[in-house]
Amino acid sequence: MTPEEILNTHGPRESMEYDVVVVGGGPAGLSAAIRLKQLALEKGNDVSVVVLEKGSEPGAHILSGAIMDPIALTELFPKWKEMGAPLNQPVTEDIFLMTTETGATRVPNFTLPPCFHNDGNYIISLGNFTRWLGEQAEALGVEIFPGFTAAEVLYNDNGAVKGVATGNMGVGKDGEPTENFQLGMELHAKYTVFAEGARGHLGKQVISRFKLDAGKDPQSYGIGIKELWEIDPARHKAGLALHSAGWPLDEKTYGGSFLYHMEDNKVVVGFVVGLDYTNPWLSPFEEFQRFKTHPNIRWYFEGDEAKGIAPAKRISYGARAITAGGILSLPKTVFPGGALIGCEAGYLNASRIKGSHAALKRACWRLKRLTKHCKRVVNMTNAVPTQKPSKTVGSIPN
Repeated sequence: MTPEEILNTHGPRESMEYDVVVVGGGPAGLSAAIRLKQLALEKGNDVSVVVLEKGSEPGAHILSGAIMDPIALTELFPKWKEMGAPLNQPVTEDIFLMTTETGATRVPNFTLPPCFHNDGNYIISLGNFTRWLGEQAEALGVEIFPGFTAAEVLYNDNGAVKGVATGNMGVGKDGEPTENFQLGMELHAKYTVFAEGARGHLGKQVISRFKLDAGKDPQSYGIGIKELWEIDPARHKAGLALHSAGWPLDEKTYGGSFLYHMEDNKVVVGFVVGLDYTNPWLSPFEEFQRFKTHPNIRWYFEGDEAKGIAPAKRISYGARAITAGGILSLPKTVFPGGALIGCEAGYLNASRIKGSHAALKRACWRLKRLTKHCKRVVNMTNAVPTQKPSKTVGSIPN
């Protein structure tokens, strides 16, 4: 049975009403929900906010290990240190290498552009940070529904977004409902904020429907592969941020690597490859494995029995898509009934090799604009016009 046939047979779906639905429980989505609640409380308004997260908990699908600029976090929570935010390891040293197959040349730090200097930034576990954000959101009254995937965008009679529907559960591989079948639920909202991450399937539909990318450059994508290791204390230097470019990629393929030394003798090593590579035989995963055999990198992971140095232990690994097109590929981020934030829109700052602070910053800015109309959000109906979203009730100001 198709989803439409299942709905016709087992429907209608139950629905829940909220002022704002946030799709995605990552840094951007949770920051948006937090900021909306903060500003609503300042104005004495009661705004209902729900976050849909496909993982078992906030942070479950976040790849650990990143460098974070705390500028946006400071705006969201000025006393984040006292609140116990898991930013424990400041960056203590920056190294940038140009690698060949057998060696590497260190680029003098004074010649590096400002985007490669990490003074005042922190090496963090982004998964732990996202879990902490989830705790802060719930403390403010945000409802978080973990384990629920938003599967469908819902539209009202005017063509504006009115919410999302969660996916059906208990459907067999043949497409037929099983004895554990449960029909998805509709979540209606006056505003729906999409924060699914890079190439979110609902975000792509919204961009296409409202032609948000008209007149923009095509988005550029990369793949980032990351591993978390525990290394011998003798090879660990807490706070070291090492980046490299060059081998094993050729001059026609853009990409690079990073090696971040976290606390507790842990390092996160990663490799990014642009997905516009022309060599059909290139495998980003295999290139990553070759990169780890480079003499300047292998040293951190291999043991030395004569010196009593134990070999490193891999703890976890994963990969994710990266939106790297930058400002020229940035679509319009508002539309009738909602907005795009975070990597859903493409706010990764590729030159700084950072995105989490931009996700927080843009989410907070967008929701601050929304709460200027907070009373309207609470009192308005679901009727949302389809034109001039920056000037009409029911759409977020640009």
